[in-house]
Amino acid sequence: MQLDRRLHAFRPDLAETALKGQVEALRFVDGTKARITVPVMPLRPCPDATCGIDTELLFGESLEVLDRASGWAWVKADFDGYVGYLPETAVSEISSEPTHHVVVSRTFVYPAPELRSPHMCALSMGSRVEVVGEAETRGTRYLLLSGGGAMIADHLLPIGTMPDSDPVTIAARFVETPYLWGGRSGFGIDCSGLVQLSLMMTGRKVLRDTDMQEATLGRKIDRGDLRRGDLVFWKGHVGMMEDEATLLHANGHTMTVARENFDAAVERIGWLYHYPTAYRRL
Repeated sequence: MQLDRRLHAFRPDLAETALKGQVEALRFVDGTKARITVPVMPLRPCPDATCGIDTELLFGESLEVLDRASGWAWVKADFDGYVGYLPETAVSEISSEPTHHVVVSRTFVYPAPELRSPHMCALSMGSRVEVVGEAETRGTRYLLLSGGGAMIADHLLPIGTMPDSDPVTIAARFVETPYLWGGRSGFGIDCSGLVQLSLMMTGRKVLRDTDMQEATLGRKIDRGDLRRGDLVFWKGHVGMMEDEATLLHANGHTMTVARENFDAAVERIGWLYHYPTAYRRL
């Protein structure tokens, strides 16, 4: 069996219990459930802050901690199974469950239900929080959080309630968001992160990287059949069709999430990175 270090947790000294009999390791462990406690946390392939990031985890997302050493935690994300390292100070054991998720591209947490107060932090779409109450100030409704703080009520929905059924509508909310390699948030996002987060916010579970998405999402179609919502894959890149002539994608050319004429994008990308490898319909 071909194992992928991005989705299978194994090292010579340690591996996840699910891989017993498939890999050799000194010991096998079940992970300890934990949750992200910072707004956005990079997940890295090695325990080194100078190492590039593979992806990001958002506030309130759950994971399994497989190992802790020298200030780092080796973890596996619950949502998409991604494996990597992050500072152990960014996670805590689960003591309660989130009730709501952020449904706008980004928003603020205030120390009290007062938008004029200095904000405590900002959270991205997809972040999860536990709401314990509500309040109103000058006609603005807030939801109160279990750990302290307040958020604009219209920026949250109960978990399981989606802001839209159309992933293209969700993706379009990120237009002009900065491009960030490995990014998966409203503060910076890459091509496959945009696809994953947009589909996640319509209730669909999607793997993280372009090769994983090309192998698992939808069915093949022809270029001439492209319409809104279809995905176009290159080697190492993916975009979503906003309509039959417009590509919506996070890209290193504009360094943003941008709309681009599809035919022009194919030609621009093609001279350096070749032409699309697949067209897929969800």
